[in-house]
Amino acid sequence: MIERLIFADQQWVHLVWFAIGLVAVLAYLELRSGEGLGRFMSPTMQARLARRQTLARRMLKFGLVLATLLFGILALMRPQTPGGTETLSTRRAVADIMVVLDVSNSMLAEDAAPDRLARARAEIGEFVSRVEGHRVGLVVFAGRGSVRSPLTSDYGFFRLALRDVDTRSVSLGGTRIGDAIRAAVSAFGPDRGAPRLMLLITDGEDHDSYPLDAVDAAVAAGVRIVAIGFGSEAGSEITLTDPDTGVRSVLTDQDGNVVISRLDGELLREIALRSEGIYVPAGTSALDLDSIVETYVEPLVTDTAARVAQRNPNEHYRWFVLAALASLVAAVWAGSSSGVRGGEA
Repeated sequence: MIERLIFADQQWVHLVWFAIGLVAVLAYLELRSGEGLGRFMSPTMQARLARRQTLARRMLKFGLVLATLLFGILALMRPQTPGGTETLSTRRAVADIMVVLDVSNSMLAEDAAPDRLARARAEIGEFVSRVEGHRVGLVVFAGRGSVRSPLTSDYGFFRLALRDVDTRSVSLGGTRIGDAIRAAVSAFGPDRGAPRLMLLITDGEDHDSYPLDAVDAAVAAGVRIVAIGFGSEAGSEITLTDPDTGVRSVLTDQDGNVVISRLDGELLREIALRSEGIYVPAGTSALDLDSIVETYVEPLVTDTAARVAQRNPNEHYRWFVLAALASLVAAVWAGSSSGVRGGEA
């Protein structure tokens, strides 16, 4: 059964009229040249001095020139017949990553030099450099969550937003991880089909914000959570520095007791477990960012390979190119000087 021939670029068909017009003009000029020669020479002199082709040979030459142009136009139109299908593997590599940073006073504890918050900002800056190609956003929280950078591919804007973050970025004190997770889920916006990852950076202390309920809502929205715990589980004092005088003091409660901030690793571990994410106990040491990105982030943001069937048609333009070349060679032969001496047959 002969396969149906189709043309992928049919717009080139209009060149046919140009080809016909060009050959017609060439034929007209060829015939006019013969008439002009007759005005200056007698038929006897023409037979002696000029070698002229028969009318049939000249018409053959112009027919071959036209065939050359028509075959070339057909090649440009890309003649095809239906071919087989090829199965391809594809991955969605672009993910939405929302960084959720604790900016409560407990992040001023100096068990992670120079303090937890400064360390976290530096690590986030390095992290963003390693996830180029993904969209990133920033949510900060203390007593409530606040979006400082929506999801963006503009890493310069993200770094500007991160640079201005401190414990005064959120006016309401406390540490409400649940509210932060809810704010981050809302900041993801409508689902566009990309993998969603939340990078939660905190010391894990929570003040009755029902964080596990918020995690359930995040899971329903397709968000996985990588929880990174800063600080020591043994606890550390919180040192406050007066921005005007530079005087440092230890944070105390209403009774004058020194406030000790401890990393709540159990809560962060449960958050990661519920969201099918990862808990990374950074503690007070430097983060191995390359390991976190390769081991934790990439497997979460890269979907399982999907197999897609793609149809590949059979291209036949090469045969028309060969036909055009053959017609051109034949036209050159037909237009060569070999012919009949004298007038037309």
